[in-house]
Amino acid sequence: MMISKEDVKHIASLAKLKFSEEEIDEFTHKFAEVLDYVAKLNEVDTENVEPTYQVYDYNQRLREDIVKEGLSREEILQNSIENQWGYFKLLKIVE
Repeated sequence: MMISKEDVKHIASLAKLKFSEEEIDEFTHKFAEVLDYVAKLNEVDTENVEPTYQVYDYNQRLREDIVKEGLSREEILQNSIENQWGYFKLLKIVE
């Protein structure tokens, strides 16, 4: 399957990434290889293969949910650098 440089540029812009022309050429080639490989999967004969939802016959053994007493607010906040009104106070990182 062919993928164009414009496709790669569009994908990069959606991901808010900037690439040089050399990198775009490289990604165009790599994406084409991946898509060609995926296209080969469509050629696999799965006529007599039953659908599987779980490869291994394994049932998850989960523990029972038991409500336990947790830490108090004071215990949780004692290691915080700064807190206010019973909540963590964080530095502003986005303008």
